Amino acid sequence: MNRRSMITGALASIGAATVGDAGRLLPHTRPDEAGTPLGSPSGGTGVRESLVSANGITLHVMEQGRGEPVLFVHGFPDTARTWQRQMAAVAAAGYHAIAVDMRGYGRSSAPADTDQYTPLHLVGDLVALLDVLHVARVTVVGHDWGAYVAHHAALFRPDRFQAVFGISFPYSSRDDSSSVDKIRALGVPYFYVLDQQKPEADRQWADSRRSIPSALYWASGSPADAQRWSPFDPARSLLRPAPATLPAWIDTGYLSHNVREFARTGFHGALNYYRAIQTSFDLTAPWKGAVIEVPSFYAFGAVDGLVELGRPTRKTLGQGQSHLLGVLEIANVGHWPQHEAAAVINKALLRFLRRTA
Repeated sequence: MNRRSMITGALASIGAATVGDAGRLLPHTRPDEAGTPLGSPSGGTGVRESLVSANGITLHVMEQGRGEPVLFVHGFPDTARTWQRQMAAVAAAGYHAIAVDMRGYGRSSAPADTDQYTPLHLVGDLVALLDVLHVARVTVVGHDWGAYVAHHAALFRPDRFQAVFGISFPYSSRDDSSSVDKIRALGVPYFYVLDQQKPEADRQWADSRRSIPSALYWASGSPADAQRWSPFDPARSLLRPAPATLPAWIDTGYLSHNVREFARTGFHGALNYYRAIQTSFDLTAPWKGAVIEVPSFYAFGAVDGLVELGRPTRKTLGQGQSHLLGVLEIANVGHWPQHEAAAVINKALLRFLRRTA
């Protein structure tokens, strides 16, 4: 087995299942940083916002449209606003779009304890959210860490998560070794996941005015090949200063929102997802070799730095997903397909929703 395949399996080898507690809607009384009351459309036309008590924490939720529900789950370093283009598209097509600031992000609770960020907690948050919203079953869409959570939600609660659309982080079944152990055994001089786990990562990411634009730009398809983010090269890290003029695909309202949110919250909760990797693996031994049985689809950018770990194919992904309906590789796009190629993602997602209705 080569280095890439070993690391690919390592990163995707953490599985989980959970059940969430019932919660309740909280009053829409707290203004956001711009003074807009929750419940008004700060994320776009017709967007409804609320705070929800679920699974022992508070979650910030955005909703748009009416109809069959579609749940959107973001990754690092991001917020629910990352899905604004997809929410508008599915709402216009007659669906009920739901996006949530995940535990540790935005206006949702951010426990300090690393052990509160295992998939048992994260999937539990989503199950509890569905209970509060009186949603019996949902199609779940996830990007990056959100794809990780979405895949495992579908894996362990197919009664609630009826189909899964993953972006930029592939699923493969858990095996006998944790991702941390596998990466360390390879003896590589640098790997970004290990860097993200260090205590000093909080400080390195802290200036959101710099770190958020940098992560968006360097992980995208916009930089030259030799300068684009590499998970194995610290000289090509996500935290290099971004150009003064950013690509047009980065929506300025979305960028400003995320900069403000992380300036307010910091990055400790978000980075705890990386720090919980080993604990998550330890808790999920019963799901070794488990396969996703619900309909699934995977999309990724052809020049995403994560492709250095191995290029996903229908054959490799199908080993962990018995009803994989397709794999979409998008040329000249990096880690942010929902932004860099929003129209392509929207078309693929709507087709998937129609096929799995």
